[in-house]
Amino acid sequence: MIPGALQAQSLACSPPDRIPVPRLEQPKRAEPVRNPAITGYLLSMSWSPQHCADLRNPRDARDRFQCSGENGRFGWVLHGLWPETDNPGYPQWCRPAKIVPQPVLKKHVCMTPSAQLLQHEWAKHGTCMSPDPAAYFRSAELLFRAVRFPDMKALGAKPQTAGSVRRAFAAVNAGVTAPMIAVSADKRGWLDEVRFCLGPRMKPARCKPFQAGAKDGRPIRVRPMAEH
Repeated sequence: MIPGALQAQSLACSPPDRIPVPRLEQPKRAEPVRNPAITGYLLSMSWSPQHCADLRNPRDARDRFQCSGENGRFGWVLHGLWPETDNPGYPQWCRPAKIVPQPVLKKHVCMTPSAQLLQHEWAKHGTCMSPDPAAYFRSAELLFRAVRFPDMKALGAKPQTAGSVRRAFAAVNAGVTAPMIAVSADKRGWLDEVRFCLGPRMKPARCKPFQAGAKDGRPIRVRPMAEH
């Protein structure tokens, strides 16, 4: 097995019998409806230890499932599958979004461990790809499960750069090269997201300049997973 491959999801995630019903989400005033032609996609994955470290209250209702440690430990989780265009004005809020059904939330809450985030991703991004939330999340899951992850403990043991993180991901994913991977870090240089750029048929593709994230030379720190 490729080192770290299991960190694609939580370690022993236990979905609850009933998922909290998320609230409806609608575009804010500064977020207009946009429905241009889709020319590619981004698969955006979050490093959960960093997300939880940045929270003021990890046991708050929105983040408790992911960050309290009660439902398993999370490594890499899926932020979302985003439709893209050739320019920064990506599609968003394309259709009115109803509440994601309970069976769909339960099926995917170990992949994206927040009912409200699942609802947000469906409303903002998924409605531009499908009229059916189950179909949207099925596509996202297939892509996410295909990703292999480098040994994050080894990456965290010594200083990295955005370029070295890209190369580490490319090394364990056949057919993916470093220019197809975007790296995102917070203001203090902690790794928070890695994104795979995908073409119109959801195959890996070179990132466009506005998608590329941190430049290769930017120093990156990797927060380790909590030991239990």
